[in-house]
Amino acid sequence: MSGATGVAKGQLVVVGTGIQLGRHVSERTISEIATAEVVFGLADEFAMAWLMDLRPDTVSLLGHYGDGKDRRETYREMEAEILTAVRADQQVCLVLYGHPGVFADVPHVAIRKAREEGYRARMEPGISAEACLYADLGIDPGRRGVQSFEATQYLIYQRRIDPSALLILWQVALAGDLSCSRFTADPARIQVLVDKLTRVYPPDTEAILYQAAQLPLVPCRAERVRLGALAAARFKEHTTLVIPPVSELEPDRDALAALGEEI
Repeated sequence: MSGATGVAKGQLVVVGTGIQLGRHVSERTISEIATAEVVFGLADEFAMAWLMDLRPDTVSLLGHYGDGKDRRETYREMEAEILTAVRADQQVCLVLYGHPGVFADVPHVAIRKAREEGYRARMEPGISAEACLYADLGIDPGRRGVQSFEATQYLIYQRRIDPSALLILWQVALAGDLSCSRFTADPARIQVLVDKLTRVYPPDTEAILYQAAQLPLVPCRAERVRLGALAAARFKEHTTLVIPPVSELEPDRDALAALGEEI
């Protein structure tokens, strides 16, 4: 915070590149990147290459990752670097993959801390993997409703699943990793997830392993797999598990009677 009036001049804007680079990035995002004094990038290799072409002075945050390093430590280091630039009264733009606020701890914490310190901070929406999932798989979330959980959170906490609604589990490859240091799937931990899911779903339930397409000419992954065989499947860090509804909706007779309606 500087100046005779003591007004904080630094600003943080967080933007997303979407999933398919070039198709999903918005004009607003491009403008924010072009006009920022400092640009930080944390995205896939294709998005980072595009970003470096647009802003060769982009500061990559990927160097904060390390083999066996707790990702929570990595995230705190990233936040510190971003906020240092904001506190220096610079116009800062943080560029992330997909929607910048979905499964992304760093931007939310950085925005909150910046605002607490009197700096302007905001997030621009972007196209997420979930948005691509609905389009690619032909799913309308309004038809049956959606239950959406991070896989490890679902696994280690008591979460009630409604099998008449769609279930989406994110970051399935990392299910059960409480160390926050792995980036690959552990079949034994995936099996623990399967064991919990099959308390609700039959083992022969057909699930979908989904990965959004990052490039226009590359199709999405929508591999159908039997739930009971999930531990033997192939996973990437961003693989998502989709389980369609397996039971019908049950009418609430009391509510219908109160409304004077019938289905």
